[in-house]
Amino acid sequence: MEKLNLSPEDILNKEFNTDFKGYSPSEVDSYLDLILDDYQKMEANLQEALDMIAKLQDQIKKLNAKNVELQGKQKAFDLSNTTSYSSVDILKRLSRLEEQVNSK
Repeated sequence: MEKLNLSPEDILNKEFNTDFKGYSPSEVDSYLDLILDDYQKMEANLQEALDMIAKLQDQIKKLNAKNVELQGKQKAFDLSNTTSYSSVDILKRLSRLEEQVNSK
């Protein structure tokens, strides 16, 4: 992130040289007050945005970890279902074979 040229304090403490035909000091001061107010608002908005980014990045990390955990559980569940189905199929086949052997 680029560093700003002026801080709110720099704007607040800025002094202008006055000439005989120079700008009105009160007009310059009131304009600088407006700039300072906007600058402080922008600085607050920026800090709020940076805080929100940090919070959301933390939330993303937690959700990614939870996602990995759930994917692991899903794989384990899929494996157990596949195994149980094949076991049931084997038991049915054994039962049919026993019936055939016993009927002879």
